[in-house]
Amino acid sequence: MLLPQLRDEVCRLHAELPKNNLVAWTSGNISARDPATGLVVIKPSGGRFEDLTPASMVVVDLQGQVVDGDFAPSSDTASHCYIYRRMPAVNGVAHTHSRYATAFAVVGEAIPCVTTAMADEFGGEIPCAGFGLIGGEEIGALVVEALAGHRSPAVLLRSHGVFTIGESAEAAVKASVMTEDNAAIVWTARQLGEASPISPADIDRLYERYQNVYGQR
Repeated sequence: MLLPQLRDEVCRLHAELPKNNLVAWTSGNISARDPATGLVVIKPSGGRFEDLTPASMVVVDLQGQVVDGDFAPSSDTASHCYIYRRMPAVNGVAHTHSRYATAFAVVGEAIPCVTTAMADEFGGEIPCAGFGLIGGEEIGALVVEALAGHRSPAVLLRSHGVFTIGESAEAAVKASVMTEDNAAIVWTARQLGEASPISPADIDRLYERYQNVYGQR
């Protein structure tokens, strides 16, 4: 994908974060990697969502060094780049502080797989990683470690929020939306009673169908 097109896509996708109640004020960010060049397009640090334009997106290399752009890149840039370097199939990363999912992160609890939608999208629970400080690669390392051996494209960060990955930036944003939706369902269900887990065998069947049969092929 040409970088101007990637700037347009990343800018457009940022509008989905406040639209889906996944962020507050300037928090949260999305990035996309261009597979051809390895360059990454990411949100500028502290940018208000309504002020973002394709031109305000920042282009960095895989070490997080600015290649093009008039603004400083997101404070999470080093972690995004760490994920890209360690996970070559990933071309999109999203970070949110959505309310219900972050509540699970605050108590250090994975989101259990209790809905067919979770089985479809995540293939199991959404794991919760440890705590990492913002600004370096530490959070990226926690994400990569937590997702090793998991089918989930999402991970919770203790006392922080949600990171999601995908084969594209749009896929990562979709995973963010689905993470929050299912976190809200689980939290609501617990007000009524115990949430019933789906068996691992049924999770496998649901995941296989959704990933390989559902939709237009």
